[in-house]
Amino acid sequence: MMRLDHVSYACGPDGLLPTAQRISESLGLEFVKGGVHPRFGTRNVIFPLKHGQYLEVVEVLNHPASDKAPFGQAVRARSELGGGWMGWCVSVDDLSSAEDRLGRKAVPGNRKFPDGRELTWQQIGIKGLIADPQCPYLISWDEEAKDLHPSKALKPAGAISEITIAGSRDRVLEWLGQPENVHLGAVTMAYQAPNGTPGIMSVTFETENGPVVL
Repeated sequence: MMRLDHVSYACGPDGLLPTAQRISESLGLEFVKGGVHPRFGTRNVIFPLKHGQYLEVVEVLNHPASDKAPFGQAVRARSELGGGWMGWCVSVDDLSSAEDRLGRKAVPGNRKFPDGRELTWQQIGIKGLIADPQCPYLISWDEEAKDLHPSKALKPAGAISEITIAGSRDRVLEWLGQPENVHLGAVTMAYQAPNGTPGIMSVTFETENGPVVL
């Protein structure tokens, strides 16, 4: 089963924490520092949300990995445009069908906690996101890491209610390869014909202060 896992926001020129603070004030939600992704040359902060979902704000580091890893390249490209929505991510139990469809292997990701525990996962589709930003990338969390899922970093206090995408629903479902298995929970996906670059136009969050659109 596929489900919406998280949305990724690349920080602006003022850096990771000021961008996260600005989003925190808009949403009325707390964030927690995530950490460094050593394989990708990036770091993030996490806004845990309901329904096992989260918002990450991510920053590229001045690190050789960020030049080589597609994820680092994607974050840098979006930040150099001033920051903003980079992409959305769908979690799946098994990436093998996506690997077969895309003709390449998933790549491992990891992030260490200060206490030494490690969050690990496999992901695929960042090159597709770079080529066509309306398409989500796919993630499969390693079994032993599921208790460390970022949505559990704090008590979740808000939820994603709608993602508006400049793009085509048919194109996204074709990219996912199993449209009949796509289950995004209580999230509405709205599509508009792109007037320029395709990708996320906005995300609507349900908060204690009512809906907020970023």
